[in-house]
Amino acid sequence: MNTPESIKAALIRLAAALDQLDAAAGSRSEDDVLFGKLKEELAAMRDDRSTLQSELDGALARSKKLEFASEEVARRLKAAGASINAILAGTGARDG
Repeated sequence: MNTPESIKAALIRLAAALDQLDAAAGSRSEDDVLFGKLKEELAAMRDDRSTLQSELDGALARSKKLEFASEEVARRLKAAGASINAILAGTGARDG
């Protein structure tokens, strides 16, 4: 192979290598954009998770308060029922 032909072949290889490099750089640039979008989405998901956790903690606290109130109402109703039964039993004993 003479010198002009070898230079021509080298230039062809160089052009192909530059095309590959350009394609790789473009792909990398697209990947960087996608990665940035994914990071933003992950941050939004973390914020949502934090908000949901806070709301869940509040709901659990309210649920415990309601459970306590329900138990207190049941206790008072039982006591009231016992008082009514005692009154009715006393009234029945006097009438009999």
